[in-house]
Order: sequence, then C-alpha cells, then structure tokens
Amino acid sequence: MDTTEKRVYSIFEQISGGYDRANARISLGLHRRWKRMLTHRLAGLTPPGAQVLDVCCGTGDIALETARLRSDLTVTGLDFSPAMLQVAESRGRDLGNVRFLRGSALALPGEDGQFAAACISFGLRNTADYGRVLREMRRVVQPGGMVYCLDSFVPDNWLIRPFYRLYFRYLMPLIGGGRRDAACYRWLYESTERFLRRDALEALFREVGMTGVQAESRMFGACVLVLGCA
Repeated sequence: MDTTEKRVYSIFEQISGGYDRANARISLGLHRRWKRMLTHRLAGLTPPGAQVLDVCCGTGDIALETARLRSDLTVTGLDFSPAMLQVAESRGRDLGNVRFLRGSALALPGEDGQFAAACISFGLRNTADYGRVLREMRRVVQPGGMVYCLDSFVPDNWLIRPFYRLYFRYLMPLIGGGRRDAACYRWLYESTERFLRRDALEALFREVGMTGVQAESRMFGACVLVLGCA
C-alpha cells in the first residue's frame, strides 16, 4: 500500500462500526436518495441473470439493495477493509445472490468482461489512482456494459460553495465522528476537496474508453452520478 491507501485503510477500519449511522447524520438522511440514483439504474438497466460488481463496497449498501431489487442478479461487493466487509456480510445473511470479497480497486480480481455492470460509490475519491480504477472497472465489464461512479464533489455553484465548505470542513467531522473520530471524518472533506471536478471525471471516463458518458446531480452538484458504456 502507498501512503494514501494506508491512511484510508486505517480510517475505515476504525469507523466501520458507526459508518452507516454517521452517513445518515452527515447527509441529513439524504444519502439514501442519492444512492437510489445508482441502485435504480443498476436494477433497471442490467440484463437478466447477469453479474454486477460493486467496487469499494464498504458496508454493502449498494450491493445489498441491488441484490434485493433484482433477485436474478449475482452481485459481488469488493473492498480492502476487513472491518467494513464484516459489517456488509452481517447485513446480507438473508440474501443468496450477493457475496463479498476482499481486494483492491487498483487490481480487480474479475476476468475480462465478466460483469454486465460495475459501480463505485463514494469510493473513487479515496483511491490512489482514479484512472487506473476506472480502467480496471472497464476491463471487467463486458463490451456494451455499464460503469457507474457516484461520489461527492465540491459544488459547481459559487453561491453554495462557501456554505458547503463551512459545513464539511468544520461541522461534518464532529457530526460524523464526534470528538473521538473527528480526524477520520475530516479526511472525507479533504478527499472531496482534492477530488476531480464533475467535468474532469466525465472527461476521464471518456479517456479510459467509455462512451455515451452522462451525469446526474443532486444538492447543487455536491453529489453526482457519472455513467458510461464500456
């Protein structure tokens, strides 16, 4: 692991137990609506009986909801944090069409063209090489399949941006992690600040070979779903 990976690994190992509750607090409950942008696309566009890969799956929100919406799909969630995967596995014991694997987003274990769709939600910005992750996702998706990225962004709206930064820099770490884990949640702000802007991510999708690139945004561009065809 490089320095970034080690830091992210340490953070998510530490906050795994309270991660879902913290997300609800931080987003004022809106994160569920944002994730529905992705799960509804996966459920609506993925062919019958196909395989879906959820990269950086964390505690399994996207993988589990997709598996519930489409019992005919085989959903694989992948993450490099054992603690996050332990939470995901405990939440998915009632589902027979989802499994969780430990692995790196930089070197996905799937074969070329194995999956009909691959997604990554609120995870790309925490990786060490955005382009490499997207190339790996495109590699494991069959030609014509879909690649999705849902993530946090600095809003494009210049009127909203100062309030966004005030909240996420100073209030969000305390709301999410309290005094004990505030430093961990401060990283989530830092990773969003250094992340690509929406148009740059769309350009990167095209650069790695995706076609028909589209985007859908929420909260003045603070949350965006970018998708493209492999």
